[in-house]
Amino acid sequence: MTALPAQISRREDELARSRLTVFFRPLLALPHLVWLFLWTVAALLVGIVAWVATLIRGQLPDWAHRFFTAFLRYQVHLSAYLLFAANPFPGFVGAPGSYPVDAEYAAPEPQNRWTVFFRFVLVYPALILAGALGASPLSIGLLPSVVGIFAWFVCLARAVMPRGFQEAAVGTV
Repeated sequence: MTALPAQISRREDELARSRLTVFFRPLLALPHLVWLFLWTVAALLVGIVAWVATLIRGQLPDWAHRFFTAFLRYQVHLSAYLLFAANPFPGFVGAPGSYPVDAEYAAPEPQNRWTVFFRFVLVYPALILAGALGASPLSIGLLPSVVGIFAWFVCLARAVMPRGFQEAAVGTV
């Protein structure tokens, strides 16, 4: 059986939450949201260079794979923080294994040059679906938003993240 190209992993995290940090979590995340915006702009530029390099080589270069996996892992860490699925303040670099909710990615594999060439056309159905669901690098979709809002109120009231809410939040990440 082959490994999945990408998967979310979760290690046990304490469910207790400080009411003060829960209340101010959206404000505490502002530096991360600015950093995510800047990193997204860089990812768009790197994506164009990586597309050309992949078209020529037939495989995503290692430097691009490391950049994109760190970028996506950072998004997972930040989403888990904003949805109260994990409690610690996330780092800014997307280091593997550094956060209770993490993403694991397989090594890059050879690509068909024709599918690489037409990737900009082939991505449109996925982009339309992601836009309809409100999921993009700079936004959270409808379901995660609902889970996050309910979790915010529950964490404020009880100072504990219920295991079911945590599972739902991790599932939406």
